Amino acid sequence: MVSCEAPGCSWERKTDNRGLTRHRAVCPFYKRSSTLASQKRQDRAKGAALSNLPPNPAASALSESSRISAVRHVRDRPSLKPVTPRKLLRPMSMAHGSRCSSNFSADSQRPHEAGEDYTDVDIRDDSRQELDYGSEEHAPPTRRIPRNFADIEHSEDDLNSSDNADSSTAQSLAPRPARSRVQRVLLTLRDTLQTTFNTFGLCRLYPRRPSFEPDKFIPSTLLARTSPIAAQTTGSLPSVSPPPFPFANMTIYRLMTWMNFGSSHVSESKVSQLVEDVIMADDFDRNHLEDFSVRRSLRELDKEGNEKQSREDGPVPFTIPGFHYRPLLDVIRAAFADAQATAFHLMPFQRLWKDPLGGHQERIYDELYTSDAWLEAQDNLQRLPKEPGCSLERVVAGLMFFSDATHLANFGTAKAWPLYVYFGNLTKYACSSPQSGACHLVGFLPSLPDRIKDVLSGLPRISKTGMASLLAHCRRVLFHSCWDILLDEDFLEAYHHGVVLKCADGVLRRVFPRIFTYSADYPEKVLIATIKDMGLCPCPRCLTPKALFSALGLVQDMKRRATGFRTYVMHKVIEACDFIASGHTVDGAKVENALGEGSWVPIVNRFAQKLGKFGLDPFRMLVVDLMHECELGTWKALFTHLIRLLYALPQGSQLVSILDSRFRQIPTFSNGVIRRFSNNTSEMKRLAARDFEDILQCAIPVFEGLFPPDHDAFIQSLLFQFAQWHALAKLRMHSESTITFLEETFRKLSRKLRKFRDYTCAAFDTVELPKEKAARQRRAQENGNTSHESGGARVKKFSLLTYKFHAMGDYARTIRLFGTTDSYTTQIGELAHRALKAFYPLTNKLDTPAQLAKHERRRRVLRRIAEAGGSVSSTNNQSHVDAPPSSQMHHHISNSQNSPINLFAFLRENDGDPAVKNFIPKLRDHILYRLRALDISHCDHTFTDDERNTVIIPNNTIYSVQTMQVCYTTYDLRREYDSINPKTHGDVMVLSGESTPSHPYWYARVLGIYHMEVWLTGNGGKKLLKQRLEVLWVRWLAVLRGYKCGTKHARLPKIAFVEESDQDAFGFLDPGQVIRGAHLLPAFASGRGVSSLRHGQSLARPGGQLDDWEEHYVGIFVDRDMFMRYTDLGIGHSTTLRRIARDCFGSQSAQTNAMEIVNGQEDADGEEGSDDEGSEGYAEHGDSGRDDEEFEGLGEEDDDEGCEYDSDSSSSDDEGGGDEGGEEHHGDEFDEFSF
Repeated sequence: MVSCEAPGCSWERKTDNRGLTRHRAVCPFYKRSSTLASQKRQDRAKGAALSNLPPNPAASALSESSRISAVRHVRDRPSLKPVTPRKLLRPMSMAHGSRCSSNFSADSQRPHEAGEDYTDVDIRDDSRQELDYGSEEHAPPTRRIPRNFADIEHSEDDLNSSDNADSSTAQSLAPRPARSRVQRVLLTLRDTLQTTFNTFGLCRLYPRRPSFEPDKFIPSTLLARTSPIAAQTTGSLPSVSPPPFPFANMTIYRLMTWMNFGSSHVSESKVSQLVEDVIMADDFDRNHLEDFSVRRSLRELDKEGNEKQSREDGPVPFTIPGFHYRPLLDVIRAAFADAQATAFHLMPFQRLWKDPLGGHQERIYDELYTSDAWLEAQDNLQRLPKEPGCSLERVVAGLMFFSDATHLANFGTAKAWPLYVYFGNLTKYACSSPQSGACHLVGFLPSLPDRIKDVLSGLPRISKTGMASLLAHCRRVLFHSCWDILLDEDFLEAYHHGVVLKCADGVLRRVFPRIFTYSADYPEKVLIATIKDMGLCPCPRCLTPKALFSALGLVQDMKRRATGFRTYVMHKVIEACDFIASGHTVDGAKVENALGEGSWVPIVNRFAQKLGKFGLDPFRMLVVDLMHECELGTWKALFTHLIRLLYALPQGSQLVSILDSRFRQIPTFSNGVIRRFSNNTSEMKRLAARDFEDILQCAIPVFEGLFPPDHDAFIQSLLFQFAQWHALAKLRMHSESTITFLEETFRKLSRKLRKFRDYTCAAFDTVELPKEKAARQRRAQENGNTSHESGGARVKKFSLLTYKFHAMGDYARTIRLFGTTDSYTTQIGELAHRALKAFYPLTNKLDTPAQLAKHERRRRVLRRIAEAGGSVSSTNNQSHVDAPPSSQMHHHISNSQNSPINLFAFLRENDGDPAVKNFIPKLRDHILYRLRALDISHCDHTFTDDERNTVIIPNNTIYSVQTMQVCYTTYDLRREYDSINPKTHGDVMVLSGESTPSHPYWYARVLGIYHMEVWLTGNGGKKLLKQRLEVLWVRWLAVLRGYKCGTKHARLPKIAFVEESDQDAFGFLDPGQVIRGAHLLPAFASGRGVSSLRHGQSLARPGGQLDDWEEHYVGIFVDRDMFMRYTDLGIGHSTTLRRIARDCFGSQSAQTNAMEIVNGQEDADGEEGSDDEGSEGYAEHGDSGRDDEEFEGLGEEDDDEGCEYDSDSSSSDDEGGGDEGGEEHHGDEFDEFSF
């Protein structure tokens, strides 16, 4: 007798077991019993595997419905067998950070081999529901009705902001306690935590469960509990009293706060703040100001700081004149006691992206605390032996140093060399804001006094070259002597053993400072790296010879970078220093032979000497610098030589004048993103980095047609590739795909740069620009060498033998190692200079660094007092005018009725204007289309006159407003907005309404912004619907058919106005369909004309113009978000938008190019370069000598133009004035990050 044997099942068979398997497959009783039996077997197996573990009281506190999976990795010694039963262990696939299955079937389990490093006990809760990323497809339209665009709304988890408090989206399994030591086996328990994927497809993968999470979306029950709560009396710093401390009353406190914050100039806004923040305050009392003294109040403020924490709060003067500093350990203590410490990320994690469009999973690179460098540092930290008797959690304090000399005034020689430190634990979006308080001033590095030349000139047998070498040596000694003081014993002790600090959550932790990045310009990089300025091996990160820099981007070049990292040669440097001590000159043969190759200098590198034994690589921390190396370096060099080429052409001066005129006609965009080019751009007078960035973003249509045809197409392609590389290098959020895209773009750009040098530049004889010649002659006159400088202009050649071109190949590696470039760009340090320049007018110009440090300390103390009182100064708050509209809205249009428009009067006034043809019928059709909620499938529907008469506009009046604000989510998950103004910024982009579009967007120029009250009546005149509507009156533009554009052809999209004979040339648009504003650049080479609209004034031509530009280019490089909208890689962009971009431009991956519209040859100019070609022979193109002499602007205003060092330096090994402040003025031009 054969039966089912399942409780409740009566099936049985008398003869044999035929059909038993088939019955059990469909039997519900057997399925239920099998599931219960399998669960019991798993419970017994897990109990056996964990039988040696002590009980965990936190396990019972976790809910089974929690939404974060926990995975533990148990690392075994390769030569020993694990003690856990093999049947419960199987290797977990961590590819793309995916979770493992929770079904522990016998068929899927593999024995743990003896050579494996990891064994995994993996449990997963399958109750989590997967997100449906599908989107509804629409019917194909045939008329100009765009698709409805639904932007992705804010997700409540894993955004860049730190204001999320919803913790209901996480789930986890109960954490198990650490394993006890077993005989002959050393086990390390790693408690991994992975969050669920949010609506953007992002999640976090913590290699170790964090005990503190500042974004507040991981439930507190899931955080690790490994550190004791600190006592109330324990703290990093003495507690700060709330206001009015340290003053007698709130009136004096408010007045002193007003004085120490904001600008030093009394402006309208400053007076308004005085009235609002001080006089109109509820606690203001005029009697409190009796016997008031500013000096006495300032002494109280200074006295309080010095008494409470003199080393932390006040500058510490050292024996070297002018060196004022704060001990680094005190800076760290102050940062962890600051209110901003509540936003510190103490445990690094990987950010993973599961693409909703393709389903694949990628790594995301953005913040420093999600980078490989921090994850490696945390892992190395956990491997260190614990301090005796200490069980505190060990975390990293990520230090990011910035230093750059700056001029303090527009006139005179007053300057300062500040050293700043930022904490990588804080999001970069806070660090990039000068008003956030994230910048910590460490001190002021002293410059070499001018009077030292009097001492050196008195030395016997000193030559001019020897004087320059000795000055450079003294500068290096001074710089590293300062760092020898900063890297004191207390800091080294903390670097090695950590320092116990109370963190923002009141928990004691052992904090280990780690230096990750040091951002500086090139002259200062060589000071830090202790190498020669533009020596034979000028790169501070690798040993690539300068003669091989022309092999940029080739396989051999990339291999040399990967294998030729700099390693400090301490023994050689010490030997060279001994020779100097014995009487040899610093640039003598003995010293040079002792140092050997590598362009080393005879100075002991204090970073390598003191921190090298703790794992610090002093060369890896010298990160790339996009502002100085690209915008003020390689791009400025390329743009300067393009101007030289124009002068070399017949009628060159006229061509340069045309170029300047074209730049002046470039329209502005958004709130200062693209500014007006008012001066002659070719002269490059007083241009900052952001100005050169604007030039790059608008250069393609400006240069079009100025060069001969055989060179013009190639230069257009070169400019496109350069702008694309710049856009990718400056992204604030990278994925593996975008980094691969960056690497491929760099290889293409490097080939085009070599072809530009060998083909285009070789075809013309280029000489100095007029301002370069004048500057050279002026310097010669100052030096008394007028006889040799009275000739004509010197020949200038384009050179790739520069460090700045060489550094372009290091961006992809640096991004993978430290995160995106906006975290460590020197632009952050330039913005911090603003505060010092505001303090300078308040000093008496004597001992300036000491007084600047005093003013900075006062502002810092007042900020801490305000934070202790639960408020901050109103000067730090964003004004209501500048504040963006609500992030919950797609757009905002004012309800103002100050500008009513009577429709019939409007038509009478503009009778004969083609723009108002069928104005009312089109408006009624648009209203019917929206009020009846018709979809895109009704685009061909024609409304009858009776249907149109059902639309009633009270008094035939609509209301006009001046601006509209369109909110959107950027590719990096930020909420931004564009202001649309028909008079200034009236171009917008919407989603294409075609069924199979060749281009994802349609473009329109907004002619009017209206709102109105509308009634929709039914049969019999009965009122059925009353609604307020907002509409845009637009003039449409169309993409040119047959025009090849995109990355493959290195061309911008080109569009033109729809002809007036087309019924859709003018129409109405729902503001909710606008994606964002567009930057349309005139195609100057196509000229102006009347092909789309008859000659004469029209409402379609604001400003009284009589004709239009025949064609326009779409400025896809105007900002990073705009560029990402022409790829399918925008993480924050909607799935529908990305799908259409992929269908139009192709999928972007390591094998395919984005924006490939038309298949064809590899490059638009037909270049066939191979990355496999060698690098030999590139040193014979005439690229010799000091390279920045050809690029860095030898003009009259060297400092004003961002020159890093004087090309007239007497020695190529000189530091070039690292303490002289090459780009100090550029900080004035940065309001915030450009994008």
